[in-house]
Amino acid sequence: MAIQQIDPGMAPYQILDVEGKLVGEMPDLSAERLLSLYRYMQLGRAFSNKIIALQRQGRATTFGSLVGQEATAVGLAAPLQPQDWLATSYRELISLMVKGLPLPTLIYAFRGFTPEHYPSEIHCLPIQIVIGTQMLHAVGLAMAAKISGDKTVAVGVCGDGATSEGDFNEALNFAGVFQAPVVLVVQNNGWAISVPRHKQSAAPTLAARGAGFGIPSVLVDGNDILAVYAVMQQAIERARAGQGPTLVETLTYRIGAHTTADDPTRYRSPEEVEAWRAKDPLTRFKRFLLSRDMFDEEQDRQLIAAVEEEINEAVSVAETMPPMAPDSFFDYTSASLSPRLQEQRADLLRYVETGQGE
Repeated sequence: MAIQQIDPGMAPYQILDVEGKLVGEMPDLSAERLLSLYRYMQLGRAFSNKIIALQRQGRATTFGSLVGQEATAVGLAAPLQPQDWLATSYRELISLMVKGLPLPTLIYAFRGFTPEHYPSEIHCLPIQIVIGTQMLHAVGLAMAAKISGDKTVAVGVCGDGATSEGDFNEALNFAGVFQAPVVLVVQNNGWAISVPRHKQSAAPTLAARGAGFGIPSVLVDGNDILAVYAVMQQAIERARAGQGPTLVETLTYRIGAHTTADDPTRYRSPEEVEAWRAKDPLTRFKRFLLSRDMFDEEQDRQLIAAVEEEINEAVSVAETMPPMAPDSFFDYTSASLSPRLQEQRADLLRYVETGQGE
């Protein structure tokens, strides 16, 4: 395939159809690598289900389900090299796992804490909650690499709702003008909380916005792990070779609720959900792997059991990690605190100690 401007009538790029049958050109991946991608997808789904269960028990904070979006999350991160940067929202936690973020660190964050030693070597920014701002961060990281002359690429990922934010469009404009080595990915899962995609934009696709900023774009089947991987691999290689940014839209679906504070039955029909459940990215990829005799049903069950055990062990580790100190967030603000911030820290500590702030 070639990166190109989006034709409004173009079908999303696809390598595996819904039944898991090969309909496009396979990326050059070993059987071991293919099974690794499948394992990450299973890890992400099990992780999502586990954190939601912990939230219902009062052992975790509000959480956004990852179910249904595993192919995009794994496929967008898998082609990255260790020095490449990744800036995500809360819906791309599996991408962080692929990049090397330890599970206990991620689970600790969903206890409501910031890890004291966030692993900088994985080159992932902390999860962004402010909608869309991570796209600007990704462009900034890419420009820093370009100015320094190294071959680092940055990837920024947001949801379809974030494309209505000014930050998203400003990121596209800056990246296009300065030819930043960045790939900007939109996970179009159909809904921005309760707002459907068709109320977000009158454009035929969100990828079509790239043309207005002089950026080549790709529309891809986001439930097809091989298609997402192939598109991202090419876009990342373009950026690394100095050929500038790419906008990628992945068509996928959020099977679960927006977060554990949401009731999706109030705004979407069961028929819509079931229609997308039939396009389950895990089922699709599993059928492909089985058809290639890369594993069998018993090995699949063993893989899922191993994933569950890994997550349970990570939960045990995370729940033994001590809570962060109440004033520790000041340590992440700046290299040295201004007098005003020093006063605020002292006031907070007085409040914690005595319950009497000033």
